[in-house]
Amino acid sequence: MNIRRRLSTALTALLFLTVAVPVIAHAAVGHSEKRSRYLVGLQLYTVRDDCAKDFPGVLKAVAKMGFTGVEFAGYYGQSAEQLRKMLDEDHLTCYGSHISLDSLLGDNFDKTVAFNKILGNKLLVVPSIPDNRRNSRAALIETAKLFSELAKKLEAHGLMLGYHNHMSEFKPVEGELPWDTFFGNSDSRVKIQFDTGNALEGGEQAAPFLLKFPKRVVSVHVKDFSATNRQALLGEGDENWKEVLPILKHKTATRWFIIEQETYPFPPLVCAEKCLRTFEKMMAETK
Repeated sequence: MNIRRRLSTALTALLFLTVAVPVIAHAAVGHSEKRSRYLVGLQLYTVRDDCAKDFPGVLKAVAKMGFTGVEFAGYYGQSAEQLRKMLDEDHLTCYGSHISLDSLLGDNFDKTVAFNKILGNKLLVVPSIPDNRRNSRAALIETAKLFSELAKKLEAHGLMLGYHNHMSEFKPVEGELPWDTFFGNSDSRVKIQFDTGNALEGGEQAAPFLLKFPKRVVSVHVKDFSATNRQALLGEGDENWKEVLPILKHKTATRWFIIEQETYPFPPLVCAEKCLRTFEKMMAETK
């Protein structure tokens, strides 16, 4: 009887492993895929004053809110090694970094590549270009060519180059929107980080522009803008999120969703968390 019981117990355990393990593994993979598809980070410019006072404390607070990553707009005097150590300690990932165009030119190129590799960053974003590189259609086309060359160089290092719009990209230059001129004359390697709030401030809804080069849209600043409330948080402004979010989820290559808030009805960290909760709710309701 003792031997029979042992055999029965062993067979039961084997049957459980045969059935349950694939189910558990499938569930784990599914969860992992979901998280890797929609990565939500905070643009640290949102909490820039707090970062200047207590950068490690801010990262811990951001992680506690539920953000899985951050996007840099300055490094607050920290080395790449120090930043990576703090990110790892708080289980955060670098989802992008805003850098100057000059940091990719000449001898600065290799330094910038090395810095971002240590950070674990895959997306280098230029958020603005000097006026002389965008004040005419010819200048914009020449700048687009430069970005194409830089993007090809970065690709060899496993990095992507993106451009981030402000409101000026939606004010015509020689009869054409700078946004159209720049992306229409740059290589597909040059990625788009679309800022919805900046576009709105420039007078344009996001949807038509997201659909122009959908496979180049890899990162989006999820930000609102209201013509009547300068302190509007996400979901309180004029953006048509019911149109925009399905496009981002199903028709673009958006991998990184970056929360950013530049005006504050509450303390910046409180605003960041409120925007995150709103975004989570909107995404859950988006089919």
